[in-house]
Amino acid sequence: MSESSVVSDSNSSPNRASQLLARMESIPFSRWHVKPRVIVGTATFFDGFDSLTLAYAMPVLIGLWHLKAGQIGMLIAAGYLGQAVGALIFGVVAERFGRIFSIKGSIFLMSVVGIACMFAGNYNILFALRFLQGVGLGGEVPIAATYINELSRAQGRGKFFMVYEMIFPISLMITAQIGAVVVPSLGWKWMFLLGGAIGLVMLPLFFMLRESPRWLIGKGKFDEAERVIEEMEASTDKRLPVNMTNINKPAKKADWKELFSPFYRWRTLVVWGLWFSAYFISNGLNNWLPSLYKTVYKLPLSESLHAASLTNVIQVVMVLACAFLIDKIGRKRWATVAFLIAGCLLLVLFLTGAKSARSVMYLGSSAYGVIGSITVLLYLYTPEIYPTRMRAIGTAFATTWLRLASAIGPMIIGIVLDAKGISYVFVGFAIICIIGSVIATRMIETREKVLEEIAP
Repeated sequence: MSESSVVSDSNSSPNRASQLLARMESIPFSRWHVKPRVIVGTATFFDGFDSLTLAYAMPVLIGLWHLKAGQIGMLIAAGYLGQAVGALIFGVVAERFGRIFSIKGSIFLMSVVGIACMFAGNYNILFALRFLQGVGLGGEVPIAATYINELSRAQGRGKFFMVYEMIFPISLMITAQIGAVVVPSLGWKWMFLLGGAIGLVMLPLFFMLRESPRWLIGKGKFDEAERVIEEMEASTDKRLPVNMTNINKPAKKADWKELFSPFYRWRTLVVWGLWFSAYFISNGLNNWLPSLYKTVYKLPLSESLHAASLTNVIQVVMVLACAFLIDKIGRKRWATVAFLIAGCLLLVLFLTGAKSARSVMYLGSSAYGVIGSITVLLYLYTPEIYPTRMRAIGTAFATTWLRLASAIGPMIIGIVLDAKGISYVFVGFAIICIIGSVIATRMIETREKVLEEIAP
């Protein structure tokens, strides 16, 4: 073989892609990884803030606009329907133009429309604005999760990602505490102003981020990918051993229909079921609890908001535990057991009649916290099971089921609450938990595996 053919072979697309990916996998987590995790974490923080603002404004709006249970459910649903649309739109943008470009666009949209929400003078205007804000909200989180996942190496990826994703439940927890203070003292409009304005202030930070090397490699932009990897290498002298197979293959062209190919079809259906089950419960509880405490259990506004905030405190504790245990326990086992535990807690609440605010506060909040660890885990697991060529769109498609579940859940709660009473709301959640646990048994285990090996 001539020297020129050897050089040509070493520079061929599959070989160069393999070399660059191996170099990436050999770099331990270092100070380079801190910057994107912190900056993208700020976007995730305000996504969580903006998604929960309506829940803490709702107890005031119910009296101000004389809303009925069905209208409350529809108003909550508006944002999630927008998020379903946004996930698909920005998922396509992320596959075509890059992860960072997509994230910046989604943050700008959700921040500007968030500020506009404070000027809504009636139910219909706020409904339309929440839908538009949802388009931005729905685009940011799945693409951010894809981006952080693609910067991670196999060993310790679960902990690395889950520590980053901790910012979302922390955001919900802080939003709950802020809402409990701001809404009674300053009014509901200030919640929307805070989320939108701070989002715009943080937007310039995203121009400092580098594009995902895995996305660049998938697009054949090897020189750009190598420059990013060189920055990563320069941040630490340490290197780790790499064991990679199944990556010396020509990259396939991205096609969303591959989600339903024989190899990926079952993965897709399982993960869709998990997203729907987990978020039907978590966002149903999270969005309704402040109003339930005030309307069903007749607690004062401030006390209702503080009681509802307990759910997010428990979720933070559970997600923190998940972050440190997930690489040992595994994704499949954690999700299966967590669904079962939450189901048992909700079933006890039903059997006791959910007669007091205190029982809901302890049992309902604990169930939410356990399910909350699954909702965060899914942002780790879903990007892992798809290849780079369709990782963003695969994650976006999956998160549309969370948006649909989050839209349907509050509406169903309103109907069941009016027709059957509060206890039947909780038995419905318990049944969904059992279904989720069964679906979780069909997950594939991904811990400590290189992304290219999990999804060729």
